Amino acid sequence: MSETTPAVLCEKRGHALWITINRPDKRNAINADVVAGIRAGYREAHSDPEVRAIVLTGAGDKAFCAGGDLQPGKGFAFDLSRPNVDYADLIREAQNATLPTIARVNGLCMAGGMGLLCMTDMAVAAEQALFGLPEVKVGVFPMQVMSLLQALAPRRRIREWALGGEAFGAGEALDAGLLNHVVPAAELDAKIDWLLGRIVDKSPTAIRRGKYAMRAIESMSFDQAIAYTESQIALIAMTEDAKEGLASFNEKRKPVWTGR
Repeated sequence: MSETTPAVLCEKRGHALWITINRPDKRNAINADVVAGIRAGYREAHSDPEVRAIVLTGAGDKAFCAGGDLQPGKGFAFDLSRPNVDYADLIREAQNATLPTIARVNGLCMAGGMGLLCMTDMAVAAEQALFGLPEVKVGVFPMQVMSLLQALAPRRRIREWALGGEAFGAGEALDAGLLNHVVPAAELDAKIDWLLGRIVDKSPTAIRRGKYAMRAIESMSFDQAIAYTESQIALIAMTEDAKEGLASFNEKRKPVWTGR
């Protein structure tokens, strides 16, 4: 692949923005350009009022993302004067996204690729996809991935993956809660389209404010969360979309969302 080929491609398809890691010759491994490209894609999606969902995937049919690019001199290159790293900033930005996001796992999903998987709202995988946290095999540990993974999968399963470093299949990933659906590779795009179809015809305002609220209550106690959400439902009922939703229901017609 030439040096001028973009590391990440962004393409608007209907009401969805597809973000594709475009390094199939490197199994879509993460480097600085990939991180920057995904972040740019998230920002592009959120700046376009016509976009109602994001799909994150990898080019080709072999890998979603094999993790960090471990080329000599690049793999473990950290600026220790900085308290943050770009990959962690990507995860932070993705966690605060107010558009629904879907991972299209078309193949290998390892190490940092697992973090990309976990930072999305939903995930669909081809049945031949392989997953894993192999960092211990090269002397490191999936530190940043853990920040998301611990909220999705059972603790003992995570420890087996992280401490053993061995790959596991899509069936185990589904059983552990990492995936919503597993399908044959030939049906992957159809399943993504099906899932998108269940999202993009719904109120953008409700989804936007709902995702914001879900993020806000993650670290709250029950009493804090219920108090916060009872105020949020009162606010969302005042939006144009809420009024349109009620009107369309009573008039027995499809709603026309303004996203306001």
